[in-house]
Amino acid sequence: MAAIGVFCASSQRLEQRWLDLAYDLGVEIGRRGHELVSGGGCVGMMGAVADGARAGGARTYGVIPQSLVDLEVADTKADELVVTDGMGVRKTLMIDRADAFITLPGGLGTLDELFEVWTTAMLNLHRKPLLLLDADGFYRGLLDWLRGVTSQEFVRPEAMSMLLTSREVGESLDLVEAALIGA
Repeated sequence: MAAIGVFCASSQRLEQRWLDLAYDLGVEIGRRGHELVSGGGCVGMMGAVADGARAGGARTYGVIPQSLVDLEVADTKADELVVTDGMGVRKTLMIDRADAFITLPGGLGTLDELFEVWTTAMLNLHRKPLLLLDADGFYRGLLDWLRGVTSQEFVRPEAMSMLLTSREVGESLDLVEAALIGA
């Protein structure tokens, strides 16, 4: 069993297909016997992945800053909910707790989390697998940009090789599990 950290959107105004994607990932995490590490929210894709994980039998561990608890968006159904003083501590705790990371579609906060975990991996602060779930080509533009800046030597090729990509939930977990075995 591994602790899988999931980064994703917490917006409450998303198309149902994105909520379904998050729920399905959560169910599969649980079905495969893993624990979910999330941002501790109960709304948007973050809430959907946690609900799915519990439906699949997973233990859920959430990390949320007090400012978001005050907005009443905390996942109070989490098996363990850690409340922090701020977003920086939240990210650090998530990185420490998770064995691997999957990034679902999201906005600025999601990208911040992805780049933080990716940068710390490049600095050899951890060797945890990270995967970008590019459902429906959501991250196509970002991946094209990253390939472009890599060819211009702004990003090292070994950094790009660290980022696993997939388009489907099952394949995503297959890749993460294989990377965990190989780590």
